[in-house]
Amino acid sequence: MSAPTRRSLREQATVDDASASPAPAAASSRGTLGRALADVLLWLAAAAGVICIVLVIVAFTANITLIMFRTGSMAPTIPAGSVAVVQSVPASEVQVGDVVTVDRAGDLPVTHRITSIAPGASADERVITMRGDANAADDPYPYTVQTVRIVLFSIPGIATVIVAMGDPYVLGGLTIGATVLVVWAFWPRSRKESREQIDPAGVDR
Repeated sequence: MSAPTRRSLREQATVDDASASPAPAAASSRGTLGRALADVLLWLAAAAGVICIVLVIVAFTANITLIMFRTGSMAPTIPAGSVAVVQSVPASEVQVGDVVTVDRAGDLPVTHRITSIAPGASADERVITMRGDANAADDPYPYTVQTVRIVLFSIPGIATVIVAMGDPYVLGGLTIGATVLVVWAFWPRSRKESREQIDPAGVDR
């Protein structure tokens, strides 16, 4: 029997490397998939942050706020548990049929539909009567106002979500989750992971 030559030893080593390559390739594929998922989540978080900033700017400049409905006095138009987006406007701009929020001294604001409008003591003042869509009669007394908050639109069923977002435990969990995601995405890769990104020909994938 002849002794193995250097060429045969190199060919055997190449065969052994080829048979052992699937495991590192699979590990590299899993790592690439994980990082791709992290990138997608980071982009989504960044987009959500930009949207929140834009909404805050719009709300501040356009006098827009949110109103949560605890009762069903405006059902079925605005059921209990809904959140309405409202904008502060002069009382002189509203009309009968508009749904508005009126602030009351020493009491919670009321959001009902306008049933009548009368002039007030000044050019900017109006005396309005209102009624909830689910109520059989107008509110007990009229409201003298110079500004009101008119309902632009409402979203049913999300009041509980907004309330939950203000919970310290929920906020803490979201903060921790975001921190973990950012650390995981930007954590320096090991030398082994870096080598796995380069093919045998030395070309970066």
